Amino acid sequence: MSFNLGILGFFKYFNFFIDSWISAFNSIGYEMEYYSLNIILPVGISFYTFQTMSYSLDISKRKLEPTKDFIAFATFVAFFPQLVAGPIERASNLLPQFFKKRHFDYKMAIDGGRQILWGLLKKVVIADNCASYVDDIFQNFSNYSSASLILGVVIFAFQIYADFSGYTDIAIGVAKLFGFEFKRNFNYPYFSTNISDFWKKWHISLSSWLNDYLFTPLAVEFRNYKKYGIFMAVFITFLISGLWHGAGWNYIFWGGIHGLFYIPIIFSQKRFSSISTNKVVKNKGATYKDIPKIILTFFMVCFTYIFFRSTSLKNAFAFNEAVWDGLFKQNILDIKTPDITLLIFIPLLIITEWFQQSKDFGLDIQNINSKLVRWLIYILILFTILIFGAKSKSFIYFQF
Repeated sequence: MSFNLGILGFFKYFNFFIDSWISAFNSIGYEMEYYSLNIILPVGISFYTFQTMSYSLDISKRKLEPTKDFIAFATFVAFFPQLVAGPIERASNLLPQFFKKRHFDYKMAIDGGRQILWGLLKKVVIADNCASYVDDIFQNFSNYSSASLILGVVIFAFQIYADFSGYTDIAIGVAKLFGFEFKRNFNYPYFSTNISDFWKKWHISLSSWLNDYLFTPLAVEFRNYKKYGIFMAVFITFLISGLWHGAGWNYIFWGGIHGLFYIPIIFSQKRFSSISTNKVVKNKGATYKDIPKIILTFFMVCFTYIFFRSTSLKNAFAFNEAVWDGLFKQNILDIKTPDITLLIFIPLLIITEWFQQSKDFGLDIQNINSKLVRWLIYILILFTILIFGAKSKSFIYFQF
């Protein structure tokens, strides 16, 4: 465990902690020279660190027997569909699958193909088209009205969702082609009715990992402080989650805000037991009565995205200031108009996912009996990708 965390800490956080330490001393009058290393961050280091830690932890919790098969272990750690950006697979779920005899499963492969197609649609048509609008808003926020800045944050919410969940769909789909089953990583998170609900549906493999291996031990350690102890466990977990996402104070602040959003939930519930769960939960789906709560939760999440997307904590506060300064002074119609592609496909994504909430992903259309209709839908999506796909952009989570 120490070896794993040591490697991650050195490659990802060495310069961040050195810079922060020197800045702190300089701010109180002790002049220190800046020193940093030109460290190249290995691709996917955060994810395969979590994979190997999961192996050690699952063995210590007796959920898995140690393996002597180094090839199987190495393949589990570096399994290519999910190596770069997850989902983070537990050793107890994925490793035993390498010991099973492989055979081609036609139905599973078709299902995987559908999920890959759905992931490509989200990534290429929605996320990549959002990117140019969002990049311009965050790089030049002082030139735009408050309405444009708010719209830029909302569009970023759809960019990061379509980008990351699109990658996850592709990874899960590719794994299915090889006969492997990954755990679900997204469960329509923007239909969440509060922050706790959101973290049970967003990046489930990470949030459940943090729940089991960080929040739960901390909650036990702080149990004498009752609900204040639960809050401390939640807050520390989200601070570390923020640090995991990036070596910057804006990411830590982003995590801290999510932790603070839990205060009313923790103190209003009789018993708060978990941040997330690794169990596959059948989605009951949000209803129309939930829409006010869904909108409130969505905008709370959007507020935190200002810190997540900004390049520094200073820029995040400046962005916030620019929003509030002009909010009640400017013409609400003074707004940077998004590309027509976004105006068409973001609403289509919302509508499709709303009616597909009981399914694993948006293009899970096995219930349509007509093979012709299913294939017409596949062809339509394929042409949509070819016609409306934007210039290729890197996946956002590749940087983590």
